[in-house]
Amino acid sequence: MNQLLITLSDIAATYWWVIDLLLVATGLIIYVGASHSLHQRRHPAAAISWVLGIVLLPYITLPLYLAFGSRKIVAAKHAAGRHRVAASTGQTHATAARVQQLGMAMGVPDPVAYEDLTVHEDGTQALNALRATIDGAKETIEVSTFLVGRDVLGDEIAERLKQRAREGVRVRLLIDGIGIYLGGYPDMKSLKAAGVEVLRFVPPFRSPKRGRTNLRNHRKMVIADGEHLWCGGRNLAAEYFEGDPRPILRRKAWLDLSFDLFGEIAEQARQQFEEDWAFANEEAPPEAPEKAGDGSAPLALAQLVPSGPDRTDDTIHIMLISGCFTSQRRILAVTPYFVPDAALLAALTLAARRGIEVDLVLPAHSNHRVADFVRHRSLRDLVTAGGRVWLHPRMIHAKAIVIDDELALAGSANLDGRSLFLNYEMMVAFYDRKAVTDFASWIESRRQEGKPYLVRQPGMLRELAEGLLLWLAFQL
Repeated sequence: MNQLLITLSDIAATYWWVIDLLLVATGLIIYVGASHSLHQRRHPAAAISWVLGIVLLPYITLPLYLAFGSRKIVAAKHAAGRHRVAASTGQTHATAARVQQLGMAMGVPDPVAYEDLTVHEDGTQALNALRATIDGAKETIEVSTFLVGRDVLGDEIAERLKQRAREGVRVRLLIDGIGIYLGGYPDMKSLKAAGVEVLRFVPPFRSPKRGRTNLRNHRKMVIADGEHLWCGGRNLAAEYFEGDPRPILRRKAWLDLSFDLFGEIAEQARQQFEEDWAFANEEAPPEAPEKAGDGSAPLALAQLVPSGPDRTDDTIHIMLISGCFTSQRRILAVTPYFVPDAALLAALTLAARRGIEVDLVLPAHSNHRVADFVRHRSLRDLVTAGGRVWLHPRMIHAKAIVIDDELALAGSANLDGRSLFLNYEMMVAFYDRKAVTDFASWIESRRQEGKPYLVRQPGMLRELAEGLLLWLAFQL
């Protein structure tokens, strides 16, 4: 009897060993096949981590990989852009010319004309511009946002959108499938009843999209009639504008950056919205209209720079690294979260070491404590290399980078791995000297309001904790 039990036990152990081996083999095949077919270029540390996880902990790692492992869902038409040749724009500065060339090689829309750019000084000016954009539309309004707050700001904007829909304007609202819960969940029924078309971008629990949990739309724009673009880092909630003084909510206003303008760049943003809307609605993306230029070279040029799983390349990340290497005088940046990958950090530190003035403005305390904790490793490296970091007493949610006097990138992307490699983001690259000066002045004002970051050497436990959190953040 004992011999029989031992034999059965051996058979069971062999059975589970075979199951484990098959699961590991299946996991590795899925990983290699997905990486090859989807062109999933990863940092070597991330690739090693996924492989070791699948081998050592297949029951845990394989479901995580299926949920979080894919970061690219690339449309074929974006790959075709790499064969285009950059058109001459009269740009002679190395940074501006290289960024334009890189963007067009990566399938980014061509630089086009714009006019009447206003960089909003504060939340009040941004809100007035948003109201004017919505109220001035004659035919269409497209709104893309990560969240809509159930507060004084979100309620006002929702009412304005409903009123415009009742007046016969076609109004479409695209809200992220996760962000919709973070703002307090807007009143979808009343919006739809008024005629507003509302669509959630990849709901986490009922979307067939591969890796849906990690597909987050962080692009923020409001477009009126394809002519007027309101854009930047602000979500449609009170803290991104003037705050909410009501006792129940009482949300303080953050410092944020947005802008509005007119011109062809607004039509490009509208085309990007159409692609995002079609993707979220499980439809084929519309064909971009062909526009012939008049042969003249406009003085003010801007370039829409989308980035995310729908692009073959990590466009914003590549442009930032290129800008760091071609900069000749200064790099000025503002971001709420600074958790760069090794390549971007190396580009910034090398710029500082070769004498470029590198100034980075951050909030002393952001709304994400984990990001505040892990940022110190990168900040120590940057300051040691000669860069300067400034900590602002208020929460700053602005996202912008100015390189020399020739290039300004402003929009939705933070300087962290999630924004640069996972989220759907959108920046606008400005090449006009006045526009670059306006963005630089806004960041410089915030820099002067901050205090310099002082390097403190960490203890062993803190270094270990920072490393573990950084590793986890890179995987997710």
